[in-house]
Amino acid sequence: MVKVALAPVHDEHLVSAINDAGAQLVSIDDAQALVWIGGADGFPELPDGIEWVALKTAGIEEFMNAGVIDDRRQWTNASGFYAAGCAEHALALLLAGLRQINTAVRNGWDKDGIDTKVRTLRGATVGIIGAGGIGRELTPRLKACGARVLAVNHSGRPVDGADETVPTSELDAVWGRVDHVVLSAPSTAATHHMINDDSLAALPAHAWVVNVARGPLVDEAALHRALVAGEIAGAALDVTDPEPPAADNPLFALPNVIISPHVANPASALTREMAPFLAENIRRFAAGDELISKVVVGRDY
Repeated sequence: MVKVALAPVHDEHLVSAINDAGAQLVSIDDAQALVWIGGADGFPELPDGIEWVALKTAGIEEFMNAGVIDDRRQWTNASGFYAAGCAEHALALLLAGLRQINTAVRNGWDKDGIDTKVRTLRGATVGIIGAGGIGRELTPRLKACGARVLAVNHSGRPVDGADETVPTSELDAVWGRVDHVVLSAPSTAATHHMINDDSLAALPAHAWVVNVARGPLVDEAALHRALVAGEIAGAALDVTDPEPPAADNPLFALPNVIISPHVANPASALTREMAPFLAENIRRFAAGDELISKVVVGRDY
């Protein structure tokens, strides 16, 4: 029986997952595995008996920066666990922009304030940059709206349902081939400011940029310049850099910008969504099998 510690607090969904997987809930000093549902601040010193640590977040930058993650044990994050909710939010942001819901909210009952060229996803090509778990969930949602999907992932292996998949090595050629872009890639040195002056200039003037990934993927100064100049139609951001954004962030003042406060992945749903994956990973750990969403130390995700 696998001995699992849950900290810094107990959660009913995760306690049930641990029990359902046939594991025993114990203190951290007696545990083989630690399920940590807090942040990097306050992360405990790990006893030698801890062989695996499960983190509840998909992004692990704060843990990497704090020097918490080591190569002495296995680590998993929550990459892909919350994909359905993030995909739903990405679609909502994109549709709100294209259908000018944001403009209507700002202007009230002002038909003259609505551009008569209301755009639709029907017939549009949407590029999903970082088409992992979120991309796989978003693809059928976009297809249901009549869009064509161009998926971009590291390997270039085909994404189910996408019309085309290309590797990130060909990303520079993607910007000019899509109508809109959804960012769902991890934050790494390679993805830092992938939305910049050059990529924004290559996008069509009617493009919307949606970011449900991490704030550092977007150079916000370059985005502001492009929006003011009319190089793209709009941007919808669930994440910013830094977070929270400054109250005087100039993006707030633009009518073609939608900013939601990092809620694509609602806090109320985190542990409920994580629970079945945790139970499966406990079973895999007990059997000595490969864990889901295993962190590769040194890869930043």
